[in-house]
Amino acid sequence: MVAFDTAASRTALDSLIEEQHVGNVIYLGGWDGAERVKATSAHLQEQATEDATAGIPLLLAADQEGGEVRQLRGEGFSKPPTAKVQAQMSSSELTAAAKGWAGELKAVGINVNLAPVTDTVPAEIGKANEPIGKWGRQYGSDPATVTKASTAFLKGMIDGGVMGTVKHFPGLGRIKSNTDFNATGITDTVATPKDPYLAPFTAGVKAGAGLVMVGSAKYPGLDKTNTHAMFSKPIINGLLRGQLGYDGVVITDDMNAKAVRSIPADERAVSYIEAGGDILLTGDPESVPTMIEAIAEKARADEDFANLVETSVLRVVALKERMGLISCG
Repeated sequence: MVAFDTAASRTALDSLIEEQHVGNVIYLGGWDGAERVKATSAHLQEQATEDATAGIPLLLAADQEGGEVRQLRGEGFSKPPTAKVQAQMSSSELTAAAKGWAGELKAVGINVNLAPVTDTVPAEIGKANEPIGKWGRQYGSDPATVTKASTAFLKGMIDGGVMGTVKHFPGLGRIKSNTDFNATGITDTVATPKDPYLAPFTAGVKAGAGLVMVGSAKYPGLDKTNTHAMFSKPIINGLLRGQLGYDGVVITDDMNAKAVRSIPADERAVSYIEAGGDILLTGDPESVPTMIEAIAEKARADEDFANLVETSVLRVVALKERMGLISCG
């Protein structure tokens, strides 16, 4: 999944889809006005030809959480409140509101919302938590509150025809720094496999989330090697797929984040697939050929890795079938 920046030309990603067979796009940078987004979505889906993507349509995603995190703005788009404010609504009210917001996304060709946030930020940390708490992106400071509101939001998205995503597994609520901009201050020393903060993720999966986004923070209590979560087999394969029983699509947070940028792009791509992940999301389109070639080269040389790639492809295709983008008969 490759970022489409609002300042780029409409044809900016055409060659990546045609020549590199990129199958998914995320809108970033703040897109203004429904008509522009709708025309861009139509153009992107036109690139999903038989030669480019085997004729399989793209996942077109946006971060449309509410509050400060709204990639789609202006005419045709509501201004959903922050998650903290959403959590003050009843479950039925929030589901109805989210269904309406989903309708706005669907109308412009967006079929995936990279929301809701299912991170729990402890009250004693609050705004000192830069990625989530600082912006009021959390539904609450306890897992029960987060579970109730996030699943209500998720249900509304799905009811409105847009697939939802729970993030940022296994939780960014206890770290200090934002992984997008920092390589330090990104370690959660508290989380264990019995962490109560995992409950909203489990609930989101049971409520039908089609994707789980894994972050780039570190969790020594979950992986003693202290590997970034998106490259951690114990976290993705062991905790998420094993303990939580999730067999759907796993997507990364931005693989171009400062937290992991010191790792070469080819290593990032291969390590993620080896850990059990599926969709690589990058905010840097220029890194895509390097990542794809690394995956292809490793698959040609290693049958076990090739099987992992095949399994990931099938998960993504199954999701697209579930969403009604394709019919596999």
